[in-house]
Amino acid sequence: MKTRYLFPNRFKMIGWILLIPSTVVGLLIALFDYYVFNLEGTVFAMYDGGFLEKSKAFVFIENNVVDEIVAVLAIVGGLLAAFSEEKDEDEYIAKIRLESLLWATYINYGFLLFSVIFIYGAGFYQVMLFNSFSCCASITFFIKLPEPSHEEYDKSGAGHP
Repeated sequence: MKTRYLFPNRFKMIGWILLIPSTVVGLLIALFDYYVFNLEGTVFAMYDGGFLEKSKAFVFIENNVVDEIVAVLAIVGGLLAAFSEEKDEDEYIAKIRLESLLWATYINYGFLLFSVIFIYGAGFYQVMLFNSFSCCASITFFIKLPEPSHEEYDKSGAGHP
């Protein structure tokens, strides 16, 4: 079966190279408020809900964009690592992967990327709360009981299901 929606296997390593450092830097930012570097810039904000200031919509604001860059790298790295073909991609693995995860994950990460780029301030945390619940729904598709291989069916004489 041709896995036309999966990235080629060579992108798996690129995904891990993006995901691991961006996760470490992201944890440093989130847990310790430690920024490895500062990158102030003017960005377009669809919504900037200030905590103690008036909310703004569709404006340009000054912002340190390091956390957005780290988040985008982590998201892209996660997608590449999770959705690259295995070296020995079995048709059964590809079918399960495509049917249960692909569209839900693409849509979920599409909303996440959109939110990271265009929503700021307290409103961003509200969006992330929603997104964390939708991520949990996607993750449940990963959990399944191990199934016997085709060879085990043949050895038992039961035949293929």
